[in-house]
Amino acid sequence: MALARESIRLAFVSALQRLPPRQRAVLILREVLRWKADEVAELLDTTVASVNSALQRARTTLARTDAGAADRSDALDEEQRALLERYVSAFERYDMDAFTSLLHEDATWSMPPYDLWLQTHDDIRRWCLGPGISCRGSRLIPTVANGSPAFAQYKPAPGGGLEPWSLQVLEIEGDRISGITFFLDTARFFPAFGLPSRLPG
Repeated sequence: MALARESIRLAFVSALQRLPPRQRAVLILREVLRWKADEVAELLDTTVASVNSALQRARTTLARTDAGAADRSDALDEEQRALLERYVSAFERYDMDAFTSLLHEDATWSMPPYDLWLQTHDDIRRWCLGPGISCRGSRLIPTVANGSPAFAQYKPAPGGGLEPWSLQVLEIEGDRISGITFFLDTARFFPAFGLPSRLPG
């Protein structure tokens, strides 16, 4: 459990906030999920040398980071709490107009280790109403991932009820959300965060 928590700390604190997408994906696959370099290279359609280089650059970035700052949990102010309440309401209603109004125009949306990187309101809306339409009817449970606001997302299950689908970690800049990263390995992350394995419908 200690190793799992340390892996999660490394992934969320450093990868989400400081690394570019490719380094973020490599770091999570190698350091958290313990994939081999050749497996990562195959998934990302690149070479082992490129994977190793990306991992080394990610580690160098982490080494320059103040570890004390990484563990600091900054309290949300009243405006930010209201923003998160509107975020939950819009997502659970699946109101894309209300949802995208809470995001910066260039807000990022990613699902490491998958090669999905969205960065406009139009792209996010199109994905949510297309490939992501099965998320309609989801419920969000608030949590915190190393000082960052986060939500456990449960989406409708085929047999009824709601099943884990992702851990959403948000980045806030000013009065809007600047980034959302969806971690899909719920079998690993939900137990570590003390989240239920299923919700009633």
